Amino acid sequence: MPQHKRKVGDRGQVTIPKDLRDRRGISGGDEIEFVEVDDKILIKPPTDEERLAEGYRKRAERSKELAEEMAVASSEANEQLGDAPGWSE
Repeated sequence: MPQHKRKVGDRGQVTIPKDLRDRRGISGGDEIEFVEVDDKILIKPPTDEERLAEGYRKRAERSKELAEEMAVASSEANEQLGDAPGWSE
């Protein structure tokens, strides 16, 4: 993990390195969180409720697509193979 050193300005300001901002999706004007853990200060983007909700929406859409694909595959298998012997619903 590469380490980055920055000087703290007189007003306590620090510039987050561009490669870290890019990887973490931090843009100018975004809020970040400072979390103290043991002897460390962690800087992290806050959990954005809208970003989190979007991730859940995408997962739900993909689950629905997979269920539809499986239903088609199951139907095709039944047409080709017929019902399994001894199968009862």
